[in-house]
Amino acid sequence: MNFQLLKNFMDHLTAEIVPGNAVCVYVRGQEVFRYASGYADMENRIPMTGDELLNIYSCSKVATAVAAAQLVEQGRILINDPLCDYLPEYRQMQVRQPDGTTAPAKQLIRIGDLFGMTAGFDYNLRSPAHKKAKMQTNGAMDTVTVARCMAENPLLYEPGTGWEYSLAHDVLAAVVSVVSGMKFRDYVQRNIFEPLDIWDAHYHRTPEVEARMAQQYRLCPRNAPELDSVAAQRGRQTRNGVIVNVGPSVGSFVPGPEYDSGGAGIIVSVPEYAKLAAALANGGLGANGQRILSPATVRLMHTDRLTTATRSGYNWEHLQGYGYGLGVRTLVDPAAAGALSPVGEFGWGGAAGATLLADTRYGVGVFYAHHMLNPQEWYYQPRLRNVVYAALEA
Repeated sequence: MNFQLLKNFMDHLTAEIVPGNAVCVYVRGQEVFRYASGYADMENRIPMTGDELLNIYSCSKVATAVAAAQLVEQGRILINDPLCDYLPEYRQMQVRQPDGTTAPAKQLIRIGDLFGMTAGFDYNLRSPAHKKAKMQTNGAMDTVTVARCMAENPLLYEPGTGWEYSLAHDVLAAVVSVVSGMKFRDYVQRNIFEPLDIWDAHYHRTPEVEARMAQQYRLCPRNAPELDSVAAQRGRQTRNGVIVNVGPSVGSFVPGPEYDSGGAGIIVSVPEYAKLAAALANGGLGANGQRILSPATVRLMHTDRLTTATRSGYNWEHLQGYGYGLGVRTLVDPAAAGALSPVGEFGWGGAAGATLLADTRYGVGVFYAHHMLNPQEWYYQPRLRNVVYAALEA
């Protein structure tokens, strides 16, 4: 192994595209590389160390999928169970029609549709249903109440017939909460984070948490409407635009103090969340010897579930050659992806540049993050993957 390639690539990213970044790499349960580059606070020239707390946005979905997968292997839920068995409000759904009307759904939403983004949901966190939930909870917006209210939203398509990135994993978090009888954040803490010795992961910002966070930035294309001249002067110029500080908030992704977002809620450092990547790469066995999933369950997680009907919606540029399993991308065609990783490599990313990669064939677990919205996933994710695998064999 020679990680100079990875170090050079990360330095390239911080020189050309992002303010700062960090990575942690495991192979078969052993940490083999850790590095940080650039700045956690660009304005004050505070270097990135890797121990800063970061919003990982949709990379939280990996933990949510693991939580629900635990319930599958415990026999508490089944992939093919109707969602309405756990949230009865979803028994009679409406589907939007091309002419703008709605019609009763012909099929039930299944638990597998939540895992696989095929339920027919959208990513609208400001729907009338969310406003209703806010009134019902006096602004607290607890996860289960929000999910129950979301059943009033018409579906984009018949369940199981399309793929749409959506709030499906937020509803999956509500199912975990209902089945376990616990707040979702408490379930994840007790059943995933604590067993893996992840002691510094959070679902909600407090003043103490915020004080330890890296500054969060956004890459704004030059002349973008949200970028005024003063912000442009203060921000760092890159070849792709201007980097501006946007503060630590995750905005509408966490609409209330009791909303444990299954889709975008976790605040964590790179070395801490890398322990989850390491466990998944090792067939569910943590680097500390604690098991969170069986190897069979991990195999099911990275088995492609896309069908002819659903594959057309799964067309993101950086996911060419990948299918989609239980909440994770999964490599099915290395040639189409231009990937140096093997078939079955899996993981997911987040809106500010976090990405988790796991590979059970070689036991490789990687967690990387920068903290910049508009994170240029199409650029950095496939390159990072290839550089990691080249470094491992150097």
